[in-house]
Amino acid sequence: MRIVSLVPHATELLFALGLADAVVGVTHECDHPAAATQLPRVTRDVLPAGLSSAAIDAAVRERIRAGEAIYVLDEELLRELEPDLIVTQELCPVCAVSHDDVLAVAERMRPCPRVIALDPQTFGETMADVRTIARATGAQAAALDLVARQRARVDAVRSAVAGAAPVPVVALEWLDPVFAAGHWTPQLIELAGGVDVLGRPGEPSLQVPWAAVAAARPEVVVVMPCGYGAARALEEAELHAAELRALGARRVVAVDAGATFSRPGPRLVDGLETLAAVLHPGRGIDAPGPALEVEL
Repeated sequence: MRIVSLVPHATELLFALGLADAVVGVTHECDHPAAATQLPRVTRDVLPAGLSSAAIDAAVRERIRAGEAIYVLDEELLRELEPDLIVTQELCPVCAVSHDDVLAVAERMRPCPRVIALDPQTFGETMADVRTIARATGAQAAALDLVARQRARVDAVRSAVAGAAPVPVVALEWLDPVFAAGHWTPQLIELAGGVDVLGRPGEPSLQVPWAAVAAARPEVVVVMPCGYGAARALEEAELHAAELRALGARRVVAVDAGATFSRPGPRLVDGLETLAAVLHPGRGIDAPGPALEVEL
């Protein structure tokens, strides 16, 4: 089987299921595991580099309003790779090539590859995607093993925080404008021993004013700009230090959203463990990802 992955979390999942040798093409954003960076890249970003968060938001909104793509698919290269299976997504028009565009390209190819679109809204659905990919690739045994290991880690976190007082948390997925993280993030916060006071589990991220964040009275603010690593998240937090200071939270931390929160793949469990270590230190939970303190 020859597989092209058009979304980074699918690439991570394919590798986690032992299908590395079958993956023949990935996106320009697929950076994990390291071996994925050596594969042909069938997409590119049309937005210029170096934009501020506000400029990125404005550019994305304008292109969506105009019906223009944010990512471009290299159809010629895709044909050359001759995939049997293309894995893409329907969840977010900002995160990957349009699902409709992928279907249109696939229908012009001979033979026509199968297209699978992942669309997880909740943490449970991200786990179900493991089985979806396994059924399409014959990797059922590896899927059972992966799911078992993930569940064991989740159970370990739940046991570690059992009996602890839930911590009021706000997870900020973007800072200019402000978005409170949705989808699976509020569930991760709850599993980690917190209460998400703004985000809505299973629903899209919510744009809110800073005043609404303050009114929610979070004790901990987790800065996780979508797609950014911890260092860039810290930079964004420092740019908005005055607004964050006004929230009155006892802690503000910047985390690696690009690796462990934005992508609904296997590393979401890393994000869960990192959240638990932040919210309930001293309970024996090791944070696999960085959690950088924001000095306000």
